Amino acid sequence: QMKAKHLMVLSAFAAISHAALAHTNTTTYPLKPVLDAQPADNQVSFYFGDAAHAEVVAARGEASASIRVARKLEDETTSCNEALKEALASLRADAVDHDANAVIDIETSFHGTHSASSKEVVCATSFSAAAIKVRGKLATLTTK
Repeated sequence: QMKAKHLMVLSAFAAISHAALAHTNTTTYPLKPVLDAQPADNQVSFYFGDAAHAEVVAARGEASASIRVARKLEDETTSCNEALKEALASLRADAVDHDANAVIDIETSFHGTHSASSKEVVCATSFSAAAIKVRGKLATLTTK
């Protein structure tokens, strides 16, 4: 009985000191710079949150990606933009594999922090890394 209690206190202390050491900072960042930097000849369009899109002709399932990039000397925004770029590349590959021309209702998160915004994304940074999780629905939209 006593031993179990002692272990619980120790593991709680370990969790607290680990969190302090890791010092993860979860913030929202504007989405526009990364979307604007997407290739223009892109066959796959991205729609975050409730962003308006053309009519869905066919639902093609869901896609998600969890990306962690090492931070070099650049600032948190640059690191998060890089992580988001990689996440979108992963969603794009899934869309192409499933004959989808769009990923809609995209949400971003990191652990408990979640965003379904059409204007910003949730990204976590620590001293050494940036991390983001994206999830969206693969779809074929009507093309004009």
